[in-house]
Amino acid sequence: MTQTAPQQTEAPADGAAPGPDVPDDEAAKRARAETIGRYVAMFVMPLLMIGMMIWGYLYAMHAPTPHHMPIAVAGQSASDVAAALGSADGDAVDAEVVGSADDARQRVLDRDVAGALVVDGTDATLYTASSAGASQATVVAQLVEPFAAGSGMTVDAQDLAPLPANDPAGLGAMFMATALVMAGYLPLSITLSNAPQLLLRKQRAIPLLVGWAALIALLVWIVTGPILGVVTSEHAWAVLGIAWLGVFAIGSVQLFFTRVFGPMAVLAAMLLLMVLGVPSSNMSISIYTAPRFYTVLHSFLPTPAIGESLRSVLYFDGKGAGPHLLVLVIGAVAGLALTFVYDAVKRHRGTHPTSVVLTMPSLHGGPRPASRFWRYATLLFFPLAMVTLMISAMLGAMHSPTPRDMPVTVVGANQEQARQTAASLEKAMPGMFDLSVSVTEVEARDRVADRDIAGAFVLPSAEHPQATVITNQAAGTSTAQTIDRAFTQIAQAQQLDVATDDVAPLPSHDTMGTVSMYVEMGWLMAGFMIIVVGANAAPASRPLPKLLPIVDGYAVFMSAVIWLIAGPITGAVEGHGWQLFGTGAIAIFCVAMFATVLERLLGMLAILPIVGILMFLGIPSSGGALSIYMEPVLFRGLHEVLPMAAGVEAVRSILYFGSDTLGPCILTSAAWGAVSLVVVAIIDRFKPVRTVTERHVVTIRGRHAA
Repeated sequence: MTQTAPQQTEAPADGAAPGPDVPDDEAAKRARAETIGRYVAMFVMPLLMIGMMIWGYLYAMHAPTPHHMPIAVAGQSASDVAAALGSADGDAVDAEVVGSADDARQRVLDRDVAGALVVDGTDATLYTASSAGASQATVVAQLVEPFAAGSGMTVDAQDLAPLPANDPAGLGAMFMATALVMAGYLPLSITLSNAPQLLLRKQRAIPLLVGWAALIALLVWIVTGPILGVVTSEHAWAVLGIAWLGVFAIGSVQLFFTRVFGPMAVLAAMLLLMVLGVPSSNMSISIYTAPRFYTVLHSFLPTPAIGESLRSVLYFDGKGAGPHLLVLVIGAVAGLALTFVYDAVKRHRGTHPTSVVLTMPSLHGGPRPASRFWRYATLLFFPLAMVTLMISAMLGAMHSPTPRDMPVTVVGANQEQARQTAASLEKAMPGMFDLSVSVTEVEARDRVADRDIAGAFVLPSAEHPQATVITNQAAGTSTAQTIDRAFTQIAQAQQLDVATDDVAPLPSHDTMGTVSMYVEMGWLMAGFMIIVVGANAAPASRPLPKLLPIVDGYAVFMSAVIWLIAGPITGAVEGHGWQLFGTGAIAIFCVAMFATVLERLLGMLAILPIVGILMFLGIPSSGGALSIYMEPVLFRGLHEVLPMAAGVEAVRSILYFGSDTLGPCILTSAAWGAVSLVVVAIIDRFKPVRTVTERHVVTIRGRHAA
């Protein structure tokens, strides 16, 4: 049995206990130094984690711009067309000539190029593969179709690899990869702090990692396959194998990182796997639209390797998976080899630890369980629940976006025409749009601009002979694109000329409309991280009279940091500094109070409901990543009450709509904060606040070691 030696002494307020035979002055000096170190860690850890994440996402993805996107050209005058295409938009396109149309199509299917243009006189065919990335196919069309039209060509667009009906948005591979990455590094970071004896002895760590990877692979398959139907049974074994290898490879490298960096290994993992890995994965945005150096990262980081392997299996019958699987194999071997070498050097020098002081002796906020079974059960439950919440909530909400009662108004030459058209469209597209009638185009445009409705369809009249689709891009890119696409097709099917009128187009520094979501993510993470980290690193900060001024100052500081990242550093935001700063400080404080309630009740396990409510339910319901009118009805209801949605709408209102709805958004956040503060005060009245941490030592080696 593992030898644990709890040391409970008359410790200073921060929980540091002076050792035996230490002079009082020296012990006091050490206690003061430890107190300072704990409070510094309380601020620095959230600052580093949030700063990295928000900088990484905003820098890479706030305004994706095509660069050197490979496009094959074949057919008549292919050389001339390729030269003209390559010079049409600066360095946006790398056009290459291929021998035949068959070669061009195969290059697209092999994902050697992003698209192909086959020219036959004044006719041209544009080939793309949406399964290689829906956003990439859109970018290719935006680059090639205007060029071809300007050159006098009629373009026929063909999708050589359309996304399957069970995964129409192509999000299956992306969310599975994200869940597997989390499963690879998260449990090792927690285990190092709670049960380091499981990691520091390789004869335990490696079999546990093998079993953990198998468990996660099975879990991901069950959720994505039988439950959600995103993965079909024919891909089951391939997905299980990739999932196992991905988790094992990341865990092997993370095992080495824990040796070198200790508890700070989580920062190294986040930097490589999330901050750099997600933008370079080619999943959410095309790798050819991210900053150039991400193209290099795409070739060797595990996040792209897992995502591309899954994409190859799910959409391309496994073709192209080999090089990415090799990256994972090499990573696993390198991680284990480096761990063996590191341990051998430590043993040779006589510095390999024989015992370790736990930095997180309990995950549930109470005394460390005496039973080894309950200690390990809790340790297993924590990361397993995190991965389950992430893959089920996020993928379940967004894997099959379909318009549901999206509010659109119809304007006709007269009321009767508008009503008849609306009734006809309701029959043709049942349940997709909630159609109403407006008297004039001006009225409809004002309603769209005020976000009372999502869009408008204006029929032609004697004064305006073409149909008009009115959208509001700044209110939600996916909503605007869906309405534009659907009603443009309706107009064209009726042989009508049609134009799009966007009442609030997005600026060049936020072309995807996701800046508001990333800023709010920064506020949310800042709010709950200070509580979670502080409760463990500096438990003396937990009493409410101490906690409130700390959180006040921290909220102001982190709001300023996030604005600096979003504005001057990445250029994702222009202006509106004071409004964003003030709103951010309020949001961070209120989220911190909500996190405090759950931390008081559950300890470190509070991360599960905190992240589950604020992020895994909050992101789909916010409308920041996907229109709430294209998700299950549940998330439309959550949009009205969750802090994430309130924050996203607040940032949008500030940036693009003159702060018109800022007041109600702040009130929503304030309500969460005020109620949470009252609940914390009530909990503290009946449950003593823990301000010291039991110090436990676990023996790693020796005859008493587990």
